[in-house]
Amino acid sequence: MMEVSVIGTGYVGLVSGTCFAEIGHNVTCIDIDPKKVAMLKDGKSPIYEPGLNDLLERNIKSGRLNFSLDYDSCEKADVVFLAVGTPSGEDGSADLSYLEQAAISVAERLKENSVIVIKSTVPVGTGKRINEIVSSKTSKKFYLVNNPEFLKEGSAIEDFMRPDRVIIGSDSEFAAHQMDELYAPLLRQGNPLYHMSNLSAEMTKYAANCFLATKISFINEVANLCDEMGADIEEVRKGISSDVRIGKHFLYPGPGYGGSCFPKDVKALIHTAKEFNSELKIVQAAEDVNEVQKVRMFNKIKKYYNGDLVGKKFAFWGVAFKANTDDVRETAAIAMARALVSEGAQVNFYDPVASENYLQEMKRFPECNDKLHSFSDMYGVAKDCDGLVTMTEWREFRNPDYEMLSNALKGKVVFDARNLFDTKKTIESGFDYFAIGKHITK
Repeated sequence: MMEVSVIGTGYVGLVSGTCFAEIGHNVTCIDIDPKKVAMLKDGKSPIYEPGLNDLLERNIKSGRLNFSLDYDSCEKADVVFLAVGTPSGEDGSADLSYLEQAAISVAERLKENSVIVIKSTVPVGTGKRINEIVSSKTSKKFYLVNNPEFLKEGSAIEDFMRPDRVIIGSDSEFAAHQMDELYAPLLRQGNPLYHMSNLSAEMTKYAANCFLATKISFINEVANLCDEMGADIEEVRKGISSDVRIGKHFLYPGPGYGGSCFPKDVKALIHTAKEFNSELKIVQAAEDVNEVQKVRMFNKIKKYYNGDLVGKKFAFWGVAFKANTDDVRETAAIAMARALVSEGAQVNFYDPVASENYLQEMKRFPECNDKLHSFSDMYGVAKDCDGLVTMTEWREFRNPDYEMLSNALKGKVVFDARNLFDTKKTIESGFDYFAIGKHITK
């Protein structure tokens, strides 16, 4: 058992801290938001992640998991994780101000031989910078480790408990041993832990996310060509993903990637490359393709209505950037709604968990405020709408009641940006049907 402090109770910090408590460590999660800390002390998660509330309640009850507004727990912590946000600046660079402030606060309370772990996704070279900041604020001996996270929203607990790999970046044998001890309960099934330099650990995180983003943009670009030439991207996807060198993950066509990681990390690595007078042409292309892909279905909608969307009303099924999360950051549903509203249309939307977050996010676009309407069920949202647009791959959308949908919609047309529906069944049910990468003719 080790004493662990986690700075930041966002997605990464909260999941990591809770899971460390679950495997037997004493954990204190620290945040500056009083409302969030009070909520967490009551065992309620401020984010939606399957299984997280159960883990919170169990570990709070056991006494292994605590929450605090101050940094006092750092005075006895063997390991302190920095898990604060590193959002993108206007130029694409990562904003490290929150990380630097957290490092200063930790430095003022460190015990001797503490291990400070950067869990946040940070540009290559940040470890050295944080090491210098902490060294300027304390005379105590400490060790700086980079331990990037590889959690997927919607399956984060499983990812943490059964990791594909654990990456430890450090130049210290002592720190490496401490991290081995910390993660030991998770590695007994043979999951690999890789030791490397701090710089390599930082680069591994960015390289992994940019590669996955590139896979998404690649399959979307192929899907767009299938649209034009008549091939079916679902058949193509199955054909290429059966090759073990390619694999099946992140090869599903759709409205582009979003969320808190891929958009930010792609921009940050492109920016870092420019600082070193280098150009990441493939990564830049993935970013460019993704921006266009977000409104690919909008272009099909506009064409279907011969360019006239004034007064039209559309129903969105889903607004989260992916299923099993309430995260709407960089979701394609933002770009789609803005494009439709700009042409005089209105948008009704339904999402099982993300509706409130979406409304909050869309407040940044005042022109949309009176054109967006939230609904509490998947068929009510479609009532009297001119068409249905699927934006998120929630399971409940995969097998719709076509009769209920037909009775609700005014216009019998489905724009399936996630390829959720069965093409033949949808058309046989009397709908005009449009998908990604399918040149559909009746």
